[in-house]
Amino acid sequence: MGNQLSERAPGGPFLPGLAQSLHIVVVGLDSSGKTSLLYRLKLGEFVETVPTKGFNMERVRLSGGGGGGLYQVWDVGGQDKQRPLWKAYARRTDGLVFVVDAADTERLEEARAELHRMARCPESQGAPILLLANKQDLPGAMTPAQVEKALSVHELSPSTLLHTQGCSALDGDGLQPGLDLLHDMILQQRRSQRQSRKKR
Repeated sequence: MGNQLSERAPGGPFLPGLAQSLHIVVVGLDSSGKTSLLYRLKLGEFVETVPTKGFNMERVRLSGGGGGGLYQVWDVGGQDKQRPLWKAYARRTDGLVFVVDAADTERLEEARAELHRMARCPESQGAPILLLANKQDLPGAMTPAQVEKALSVHELSPSTLLHTQGCSALDGDGLQPGLDLLHDMILQQRRSQRQSRKKR
């Protein structure tokens, strides 16, 4: 659904007439629930998905809180061979969503390494990060605080705006509050950049 078998990254105005939409990139390990989260946002229901080859892109209009508005969401495949492409999709992004399967404790070290790599790559540096601890509906899922600790979020640059939010693609819990906070962080980042330019 919406899957594009192309490895081109976005560039320039993302779609005609949508220059004001926020460009959000969703990354994370394979099977973390990225595509299910995207279609929960788009359709308001849980959709069974297959592993993403390349990317999915959807325009999502959200309402409520500070995060209301139009989002252009790029969901990029999380398999090993696709991860080097993440940074190309993150170029010129307004915000980054990193999805973690909070019930899969065996892959947290792998997720930690990928989160830190993305936070430090020049293409996405400065972009606010929403860390989604997905699958909170499953027994034994780690809390957002436990996921933060396991992913060593405290080691990221102090200038990185980051919020960790528990969520579930199955029932949609936690998604809207998380996106509202990402929207707020994006606005905060833009204000900070404007002030920085004025001081030069």
